[in-house]
Amino acid sequence: MATLDWSQCPAVESIPGKRSGAWVFRDTRTPVSVVFDNLEVGASISEIMDWFHLSHGQVVAVIEFAARSLDTLPVQPPAPMADAHTL
Repeated sequence: MATLDWSQCPAVESIPGKRSGAWVFRDTRTPVSVVFDNLEVGASISEIMDWFHLSHGQVVAVIEFAARSLDTLPVQPPAPMADAHTL
């Protein structure tokens, strides 16, 4: 899985000693990962905003940043598959 350079996203910060240096929403202790973890299990953006006291702008900023970042990552060609002739 690709690692994103969250330092380029103005909506988040990482401060040593604050949540062990995890990327959190700026001026909060809420890890960025809560957005993706909760979307993955079916939560809506509105629910995430309510549960973690985040603004629509904060949530959308990290989703859009992740989407733009993934668009620019190099694509790795698939590994060659072994067949009966190469074994």
